[in-house]
Amino acid sequence: MKLFEINQEQCTQCGICTKVCPVGVLDLGVNGIEETFPHACIACGHCVAVCPTAAIDNHQTPQVNQETIEKFPVLDKKTAQEFLRSRRSIRCYKNIPVPRDQLLELVEIARFAPTGSNSQGISYMIVEDTRILHKATEATIEWMEDQNKTLSHWSFDYHIRSYREKGNDPIFRGAPHLILGTAQSNFPRARENTVFSLTYLELYATALGLGSCWAGLFEMCAFSNYEPLLKLFNVPEGKVLTGAVMVGYPQYSYKRLVDRNPLDVTWL
Repeated sequence: MKLFEINQEQCTQCGICTKVCPVGVLDLGVNGIEETFPHACIACGHCVAVCPTAAIDNHQTPQVNQETIEKFPVLDKKTAQEFLRSRRSIRCYKNIPVPRDQLLELVEIARFAPTGSNSQGISYMIVEDTRILHKATEATIEWMEDQNKTLSHWSFDYHIRSYREKGNDPIFRGAPHLILGTAQSNFPRARENTVFSLTYLELYATALGLGSCWAGLFEMCAFSNYEPLLKLFNVPEGKVLTGAVMVGYPQYSYKRLVDRNPLDVTWL
């Protein structure tokens, strides 16, 4: 069975599909568009998406599953700049759960993030039960206390005191939800693909009126394979945790766009 279907009446033989293919699956020959290395296709969908006359279809990325873009760029420059700069790492949350349909929207958009060679491979776990988060906070603090006994260049004293003495949550900051990335334990691009995906999730969260923040301290503990923490999440056999982002409704709204360090660029 051929991988591609070409509508010869619509195809103008412009060759654009052959030029955008990252692995050289297509070629423009004397008889029109030809399959050359169909086994190398990574199902990125570029060939179908770029065709100006909708003349090509790929069985791995069917045209029927692609949506037409009405205009491009979708956002004007000023809107895009303000949107990207307005996102903040939220560490103060309202004590209100996020509806399940909105949490699903977040991971739905995350799966569209670019990944190395379109490898994708990231699955998600959504924590709704705050009791699990409370237990995970305690386990992470216990791990920190163990680390403090041996670390000479790093100290978790502030976080431990904040939790033990003041009753604060320095791990999840009171967020009602945690979204975890997981992947097969032998997946070579697990971490980088997770970062891409959860970054998409974080950006989209602002459009839903939600806030987010990477759960970095939790990640440090999880990536050290601290068993008391990992067993709380029942990660499927053969998979590992690859990233974590806390999510909820921001308790406060930010009124200004914060500046960053001056741009440092080298031209070659």
